Amino acid sequence: MRLFFGLEIPESIKQRLLSIQQPVAGARWQHADQLHLTLAFLGSVEAQQLSDICQAARNLPVKPFDLTVAGVGCFGHPDCPKNLWAGVQPVAELARLHGALNQRLAASGFGPEKRSFKPHITLARFKKAPGSVADLLRDPDTLVAGSFTVNRIALFESTQGRYGSVYRVLEWFPLIAS
Repeated sequence: MRLFFGLEIPESIKQRLLSIQQPVAGARWQHADQLHLTLAFLGSVEAQQLSDICQAARNLPVKPFDLTVAGVGCFGHPDCPKNLWAGVQPVAELARLHGALNQRLAASGFGPEKRSFKPHITLARFKKAPGSVADLLRDPDTLVAGSFTVNRIALFESTQGRYGSVYRVLEWFPLIAS
């Protein structure tokens, strides 16, 4: 099983995120059902580890908070991007949630990701001969998608499909006030 913890994005925000799609060479735009925010990527795990993974996410002592999706950025240079993403705020609240989850996962024997945590929602991925996204990044108001309350996280299973990854929620985990 290939698993990760993340936030599901409300449909109204997904539609706003999809509205910025435009022709860019090499862009593989994400579909609505692929839009999410990753909190902790676990990768391939054995089915017998699922119980420990779920236990780590239960009763996280993090208060629900509002998250705003706004702004666009990229990984890589704008003229040769690897990913185009939507930004999220407040980063501090997401970092607190990410930290609490990773602390629990580490106590259950799951090591932290090697990459630093940069919360975002991937909008497009680029492989060969990427086109420039500089025009999308010039206007800071290119995207204001809206806000929603983060009051639970999801454990997602990722499988490879014909048009990219297919994500399925295996279980929800409500946040509790600390």
